[in-house]
Amino acid sequence: MNQELLTKAKSLGFSDRQIAHLTGTTEDAIRAERKKLGLVPSYRLVDTCAAEFEAYTPYYYSTYDRGDDEVKGNTAKKVMILGGGPNRIGQGIEFDYCCVHAAFALKADGFETIMVNSNPETVSTDYDTSDKLFFEPLTLEDVLHIYEREKCWGAIAQFGGQTPLNLALGLQKNGVNIIGTSPQSIEIAEDRKMFAAMLDKLKIPQPPNGLATNEAEALVIAKRLTYPVLVRPSFVLGGRAMQIVYSDAELSHYMRFAVEASPERPVLVDKFLEDATEVDVDCITDVGQFKDPGEGTIVIGGMLEHIEFAGVHSGDAAMVFPPHTLSKPVIETIRSYTHAMARELKVIGLMNVQYAVKAETVYVLEVNPRASRTVPFVSKAIGVPLAKLAAQVMAGKTLKDLGFTQEIWPKYWAVKESVFPFNRFPGQDILLSPEMRSTGEVMGLDTDLGIAYAKSQMAANAPLPLNGSVFISVSDAHKREAVEVAKQFAALGFQLIATGGTANALEKAGLTVRAIYKISEGRPNPVDLLKNKEIQLIVNTPAGQSPRADEVRIRTTAVYTGTPIMTTMSGAKAALLGIAALKRNGYAVKTVQEYH
Repeated sequence: MNQELLTKAKSLGFSDRQIAHLTGTTEDAIRAERKKLGLVPSYRLVDTCAAEFEAYTPYYYSTYDRGDDEVKGNTAKKVMILGGGPNRIGQGIEFDYCCVHAAFALKADGFETIMVNSNPETVSTDYDTSDKLFFEPLTLEDVLHIYEREKCWGAIAQFGGQTPLNLALGLQKNGVNIIGTSPQSIEIAEDRKMFAAMLDKLKIPQPPNGLATNEAEALVIAKRLTYPVLVRPSFVLGGRAMQIVYSDAELSHYMRFAVEASPERPVLVDKFLEDATEVDVDCITDVGQFKDPGEGTIVIGGMLEHIEFAGVHSGDAAMVFPPHTLSKPVIETIRSYTHAMARELKVIGLMNVQYAVKAETVYVLEVNPRASRTVPFVSKAIGVPLAKLAAQVMAGKTLKDLGFTQEIWPKYWAVKESVFPFNRFPGQDILLSPEMRSTGEVMGLDTDLGIAYAKSQMAANAPLPLNGSVFISVSDAHKREAVEVAKQFAALGFQLIATGGTANALEKAGLTVRAIYKISEGRPNPVDLLKNKEIQLIVNTPAGQSPRADEVRIRTTAVYTGTPIMTTMSGAKAALLGIAALKRNGYAVKTVQEYH
């Protein structure tokens, strides 16, 4: 590698990391060599007026082709905000909301805001959001160039999801002032061994677990924990490659084909808590600003109870705020665990914790010392812009300065429901799992929980029906619960339709059921009835861990025909609550401001 070749490679768009890989050296060595040669990019303005007029938009891109640097310098105190990068399923637009609010808040406080993001489809990359926008990839190399070129005072890695969080440590090592929670604290939360040690110290339970670097280790851990277990790679966003496995054969298949396990990237094996209630907590704190660990303020923004049982990714689950089934002692335990972890991690800004509650015992599943997908939802539900306040806290203000020191417990219900792109993926099974698949979310607000849930269904997918027929097909494990659910549907005036074993179970309980064929048995079957609009609602829980072809066809046909479908018993009960409330009272509409 010589100067001429390095200059040519950079001009052609090769990154330091690619060059290091091709020449058998390190990214740091290539960067040092480049800087020694004075080989750094210049920044050009994006011409938003197509040369017809002079463009003033502060949009910049980097180039290694020689030419003038068009970035206008000044002496303002600058804060760089790292965005979420390209939009993809699992990387929520909610992170963009947080970046935009941070830019607005810091601008109002007198900082110059510099946004780094490579996604033209977001609000954070609008020309009027930040003072300057650098349209660059979120890599160590590109972020360092901008930070050094702009002589920034600090950088925020907390608001763009996992992408900037994974850069935090590398940026800090290269002299970047990461404001907010320290990269060391982020590392404790992300590294499973350090995280488990912290929980032991605080005497906070987590589900029994282990770390596996190969297939044999995973099988030994699973034998100790007993099936089912939840397996997942470390350092991922959106639950990618996360799975619940029920047998040695499934676990072996996962370790061979789904992940590349290594000592640096171990696979986490957790005991899966069946039928546990999952709870998401978002909190804001300034405790990391103080030397004394007892000082500072911690405020829980929202405690959200999942409608689906634990095992569905929190980005996909429907949630109720405030919690609707948790007991007072459980709520108090969750509050005290959240406060203890925020103090131990010296968090400055936002923190998200996921809990599982089983038989009144609270387990911690994971902690993210960053903004989470639920921050925009919680902010709108309580009427407090948490992302704005968090940005101000990171820049040095305290929660007392900002006048937010008390938890808000609303006197109405807010229900979050996820929106899925299943109609864009024909034949894709719609069952929810630990891997995130939603592409957005909606909110239902009302003083009646049933109505709030019904509103969320109207907004997200198919609205709940007030009459007609309900098709029920559940696994053996849910037959008893299905009888209770079916009785309530019948009481609301719905006709019951079922196949095989479910029909027998309902008839034995004294219910009137229209029994139809399974798809493999003949006609009329559920798919025929769905196409003929003879079914208005489906309750279908999967039989066993591998979905049967019949079930997949029923679920995908429901998507095409716009028929509401509940794939969990908790979802079916929520639907009952909503239908009963709608039949009883109907619904009214109020603005968010009226609720606040």
